[in-house]
Amino acid sequence: MGDNSWKEKMTERFGRDREICLATLEGDRPWVRTVNSYYEDGSFYVITYALSNKIKQLAQNPNAAICGDWFTAHGTGENLGWVLAEENAALLAKLKEVFSAWYGNGDVNESDPNTCILRIRLTDGVLFWHGTRYDIDFTQNA
Repeated sequence: MGDNSWKEKMTERFGRDREICLATLEGDRPWVRTVNSYYEDGSFYVITYALSNKIKQLAQNPNAAICGDWFTAHGTGENLGWVLAEENAALLAKLKEVFSAWYGNGDVNESDPNTCILRIRLTDGVLFWHGTRYDIDFTQNA
């Protein structure tokens, strides 16, 4: 679809703290879990732990799928590293604001170098918005 109005709709729906389901693979077995996420410019961002199953699974096979709130997509997962790494400073500042309702409640240990940022870079997806279906190729519409 040549219409790029889905970009505003994605930001409106997911450009804040939103729970999504994230699926990864371990061998041929799928794993799924709910994560807090933030969407921006074709990617979802998650604060997580480098020793978690999701990060281990994505290191072996970066293919991922997500779904939530009338949206499904495929993408690739990438560990961006420690939240306090210099290259993550601007992104972390944004994520701390987005996740402010829970970020400082003790669940996130910034001093632990295994506390990391996961980026799920989307490749394709389907968004339903008030009766309209948007088939999105994120590789063409970034």
